[in-house]
Amino acid sequence: MSSEDNLLPLIVEPERLAEHLDEPSLLIIDVPLKAESHDQGHVPGAVFLDHRLLLSGEGEVPCKVPATDALSRLFSSLGLTRDTHVVAYDDEGGGWAGRLLWTLELIGHTRYSYLNGGIHAWREAGLPVSTEPHAPTPSEYEAEILHPEVAIDRLELQERLGEKGFAVWDARSRAEYDGEKGDNRHLGHIPGAVNMEWTDAMDPERALRIRDYAELITALEALGLTPDMEVVTHCQTHHRSGFTWLVGRALGFENIRGYAGSWTEWGNRDDTPIEK
Repeated sequence: MSSEDNLLPLIVEPERLAEHLDEPSLLIIDVPLKAESHDQGHVPGAVFLDHRLLLSGEGEVPCKVPATDALSRLFSSLGLTRDTHVVAYDDEGGGWAGRLLWTLELIGHTRYSYLNGGIHAWREAGLPVSTEPHAPTPSEYEAEILHPEVAIDRLELQERLGEKGFAVWDARSRAEYDGEKGDNRHLGHIPGAVNMEWTDAMDPERALRIRDYAELITALEALGLTPDMEVVTHCQTHHRSGFTWLVGRALGFENIRGYAGSWTEWGNRDDTPIEK
């Protein structure tokens, strides 16, 4: 992903974004966990996105990627164009914003940034918030899966387990990873997967911004994850792992992929290998 021609870096600080709010090519998308967070105050000019629209919402694995016609409708309703630079943020440290940016990468829209720390960091910086709803100007956006390699399906994942240079980053809680908690048919984790909970990549002392990069790289290396590897990240619905995918990208993991089916799919089948 080249950021040379991008308006803003992949990870943008609140003060830097504040300088660009009037930029016509900017589309700021607030995709909060709680809808009321947007009503209580958002980045001026930000449009609201219901995070449920990032999931297919149907079948046995409702957390999969929506069909391309649904994605076309979604991004047209948000006013996305080929020249738009998207800045995504949320109210929870990057889960839904990460899932949105992963979806954009999947459809080949690589002009995007994450507002580091989301609305918490924006407020902490003392920047103005708006309570006025901001309606997007609809566009005619035709989505197609141009970067399929940013996703991985269950069959490929299952085939490649144990391959050298291939790793799985489970972003769920330790209790879910250990099989002590969860509401799936089977509990535990994908064989060989390593566990770093998504919140461990956030800095609670700095309004949920991404933790110090050198610290994170060291922590991930201790788990056996290095930027030269092919890394698949997942959680229960590829929401928490939306953030860990984004963190990997920020840390220079060029080949980090998201498993949208996540544990919803893996843990509810009888033919998937599981460790505890």
